[in-house]
This record gives sequence, C-alpha cells and structure tokens, in this order.
Amino acid sequence: MTSTALTISDISIIIPTLNEESEVSSWSELISCVGEVIIVDGGSSDQTVSLARSQGLRVEVCPAGRGAQLNHGARLAVGRVLLFLHADTRMPSGFAGPLLQCLNDPAILAGAFSLAIDKAGAGLKFIEQCANLRARLFQLPYGDQAIFIRRDDFRQLGGFPETPILEDFLFIRKTKKQGRIAILPQAVLTSARRWRRLGIIRTTLMNQLVILGFYAGVPLQKLSALYRR
Repeated sequence: MTSTALTISDISIIIPTLNEESEVSSWSELISCVGEVIIVDGGSSDQTVSLARSQGLRVEVCPAGRGAQLNHGARLAVGRVLLFLHADTRMPSGFAGPLLQCLNDPAILAGAFSLAIDKAGAGLKFIEQCANLRARLFQLPYGDQAIFIRRDDFRQLGGFPETPILEDFLFIRKTKKQGRIAILPQAVLTSARRWRRLGIIRTTLMNQLVILGFYAGVPLQKLSALYRR
C-alpha cells in the first residue's frame, strides 16, 4: 500500500537476460514509457550487453539464474513499482496506465497481464486460453505474463526464491497467500520459440511434468535438469 498515488516515473522494469541479442531493440522502446529499465545479464557470450548499452540501456551483471537476476535488479531499482519482464516478451501499448490503476488500489497486492503468443496458430491459441484461464481462476500467472508488484511489498515477501527452476511459480504461490493478484485484460506478447523448438505437445507435457514433479516432492535440481535436457 502506498501513501501517494503511483505514477509512470515510479515504474522500474527489470529484464533478466542470457544471450538475448536479437531482443535488444524491443527493450530500448521501453525507456520512454517508464521511470527506468534495468537489464540484468547473467553472463551472455553474445552481443547482448554491448548492444543494450549502445542503445542507452542500463546493464548490470550478476551470476546466471533468473531468480537471482530478478532480485539483483530489484535491489538496484529506485521505482516504487517493479515490473519483471522476460527478455522475449513485449509489453502492450499503453501498459503503464492499467498497471498503475491496478496498484493504486490498496486491495491488490500484485498483478500480471494476460498472455498472447506471437504468431500463434490453433495449437498455441489453445495454450494461450488455458494459461489465461489458469491465471484468472487461480490467481496464478507465470513469469511470461510480466508480473508486477510494489517494491516495498516485494521486499516484505522476500523476493524471488533463487532456485534453479520455478522461481516465478513459487513466488506467486507465496504472494497469493498474502493478498489478491489481479490479471489485467491487456495482453503481453511472448515469443513462441520454446514451443517451436520442441513442439507444442512435448513442451506442454514437459511443463506439466515439472509442476507435477514439484507437488510430488521431486528436488528442484532434478526438475531443472529434466527441463533443460
């Protein structure tokens, strides 16, 4: 909860990266939309860092690991609102207004956007629908939906768990026990690359196996190795 209304200048966008040089141009477009954009690189071997800096983006470096990178960016952020954005996800036009309206409501603890997948055919449209239904029914958005939260609330929650996998899932599970998570109707556009790389069915089954493995008590290190294999 904040004592004064949040504004666009209060928004800090944090983008964790690792070898994402093809996505740099989309991040530079965000600079004029918010108070600050922080790229947190986990040791890219391509031109991600140099390209980002050449386009006027602030780049910080820390050991690889999405949870650790997100937390590092959050510690450096000056904005009262933290927006965690995947490197291959693009924000909708005019996203700041609905986000601020959401977090200016003291009844809402955190939020995320609806999901759209780039160049989605019938199969990926079905994935979109399932993801959005899950997020709304269970207040369970994933990281590719651009999770946002007030900085003070994020710190009180202890930030993201610095686990090898499921850092967004675990953070949201913890957050929704403390308050309401809103899902905005405006949709972010995320890349279909992971579905195209392994196929829709195989990728979806792998995602569900990881979640089931978590509930079954399989160690996160083993789940991470399975997922990355």
